[in-house]
Amino acid sequence: MAEMIEGWTPKTRLGRLVYEGKITTFDDAVATGHPVKEPEIIDILLPELSDEVLDINMVQRMTDSGRRVKFRAAVAIGNRDGYIGFAETKDLQAGPAIRKAIETAKLNLIKINRGCGSWECGCGEAHTVPYTVRGKAGSVTVLLKPAPRGLGITSGGTARKVLQLAGIKDVWTRSSGQTRTTINFARATFEALKATTTVRIGGGTQ
Repeated sequence: MAEMIEGWTPKTRLGRLVYEGKITTFDDAVATGHPVKEPEIIDILLPELSDEVLDINMVQRMTDSGRRVKFRAAVAIGNRDGYIGFAETKDLQAGPAIRKAIETAKLNLIKINRGCGSWECGCGEAHTVPYTVRGKAGSVTVLLKPAPRGLGITSGGTARKVLQLAGIKDVWTRSSGQTRTTINFARATFEALKATTTVRIGGGTQ
């Protein structure tokens, strides 16, 4: 499969292992302990990833040489089955900013934990978050709580897109802060999903 990526010469040990076919899944790649530093690794191990441009804005700042203008892009990627990544990057043009954000999001890719954490359900399928989790970015806080199957995602816009890319089908959501700030809203949702990878000790909900 690696031969299909034209012009790629692996520069890291993990890249070489993937290129040689010795590692064939993302989970195995993570288990090696080597960081993912090449987006081509993700292209090979998870070719079914989708990407979503969440925000693209022109930002300006004054320097000694005058006004500098750049484009800032925020992108989420996922396979809608437990894998999610997020990144924001800047570039002088919109297209390169988006492409750079997609590549960076691949390097930030994580595998989340899903389950049937709602006492109202008990179906045993991985359709919601396993327990209550919280994420924060800037002034925005996002709370995700397990929901029964069939409820859907009780959030719209940015959070819904991130959750769908991660493969969450049902979840109670609550947010506070400046949720109109798309990038912080997306990052807070990503951070909440990242919290599902932490081992939780004890029962009850937050």
